[in-house]
Amino acid sequence: MALNAWLSLLVAGIMETGWAVGLKYTEGFTQLLPSVLTIALMGGSFYFLSKSLETLPIGTAYAVWTGIGAVGTVILGILLFGESRELLRILCLLLVISGIIGLKLVSGE
Repeated sequence: MALNAWLSLLVAGIMETGWAVGLKYTEGFTQLLPSVLTIALMGGSFYFLSKSLETLPIGTAYAVWTGIGAVGTVILGILLFGESRELLRILCLLLVISGIIGLKLVSGE
């Protein structure tokens, strides 16, 4: 049961990354296809987050969900939009990743 919750949370986090990046392509929700896809990813992300909350503690799940979304968005920002690859920025990203892993390890699920 807990494995399914963590998998749901992973899917939710990946979808969060998708809708966060999708917002850039919607151009203020003036572009139809990117807007529809972004809204669909938002709905899916919230759905899978809610499924994970049937088993996982809210504080852990929410922190991991936002962490996955943040890390994924930063990585895609670097790859797709040429955002900074500054060493300090990457180190901070690694801190977020270590926090996500730490929450998983101490959650008891």
